[in-house]
Amino acid sequence: MSAMRILSVVGARPQFIKAAPVSRALRQRCHEVLVHSGQHYDSAMSDVFFEQLGIPAPDHELGIGSGRHGEQTAAMLAAIEALLIDLAPDAVLVYGDTNTTLAGGLAAAKLGVPVVHVEAGLRSFNRAMPEEINRVVVDHLSELLFCPTQVAADNLAAEGIRKGVHVVGDVMLDTLRLFAGHEAAGSHVPAAFGVEPGRYHLATVHRAANADDPDALARLIEGFERIGEPVLWAVHPRTHARLAEFGLAPAVERAKNLRVLEPVPYLETIGLLRAAKTLLTDSGGMQKEAYFFGVPCVTLRDETEWVETVELGWNTLVGTDPDRIAQASLHPRRPSERPPVYGDGHAAERIADVIVTHLRER
Repeated sequence: MSAMRILSVVGARPQFIKAAPVSRALRQRCHEVLVHSGQHYDSAMSDVFFEQLGIPAPDHELGIGSGRHGEQTAAMLAAIEALLIDLAPDAVLVYGDTNTTLAGGLAAAKLGVPVVHVEAGLRSFNRAMPEEINRVVVDHLSELLFCPTQVAADNLAAEGIRKGVHVVGDVMLDTLRLFAGHEAAGSHVPAAFGVEPGRYHLATVHRAANADDPDALARLIEGFERIGEPVLWAVHPRTHARLAEFGLAPAVERAKNLRVLEPVPYLETIGLLRAAKTLLTDSGGMQKEAYFFGVPCVTLRDETEWVETVELGWNTLVGTDPDRIAQASLHPRRPSERPPVYGDGHAAERIADVIVTHLRER
């Protein structure tokens, strides 16, 4: 009997981080074919993650690149469909909520190939977010749905999805378990960036609602400036382009406490995060990483999929209000407890075991 073949589709920074432990676990049990859509194509947002996290080089690089949502998704859909017809995998595995996720799920479902969704069941309940549309559609196409928390499974049940649902924990915790002790993520990292542990804030902005809105972006810059204390802003390439396009670069330069960084590799990001006073972000994944390390998070959105971090007091939703940003950053909440709501760091092994067992019994 030939080895079971799983086609894993990735394309963006968070998916590379999630794929690191899952790919390791899958390759011990079956034949994985790794496909990179090219959604994140900048070396600092792609190649360095494969190198640092020990992810095998992609078997297929589609090179789709950036573009409008419909244009980008359509190009990915056509390219992935062609691969599926050629390779005939036993299942297609997708991660999270990007256009790469949607294209992989749609292409597989239309060809009758089982869809496996890692990080299923997340809901912001904000349909204005492209990511919300992607995750809802893919969940309803999937045969196996791996949830990081019981809340995510409950969200699926509320939509009538109960079959094939497994609560396995969060694979990003797996990645931290594997790599947080790496020298490149060590205590020397803040000094390498010219800051002292506990005396700076780390910021990231990439969501369309923030990065593509000149008023929202201006309010965030004002909020960062009002903090007064050092803020290291790791600027996403897309956000960098918007700062120039909207004429906001001078405002960034005027903020004496604000220091703009090029995209920071994963391990160095972990080193900066674990020693920060707070994290200011609109990233879902980094909200969890802050929780894992016990760093208060200030989320630059009005809602979050990771509701546990808010309910447990480690995450404060501030939107783009400058005063709320400054207040939450200067006086962060630090609860006494951080229960293990995201599992034990062995989600990838559970995922691989369930996939193999399910496909054998199918």
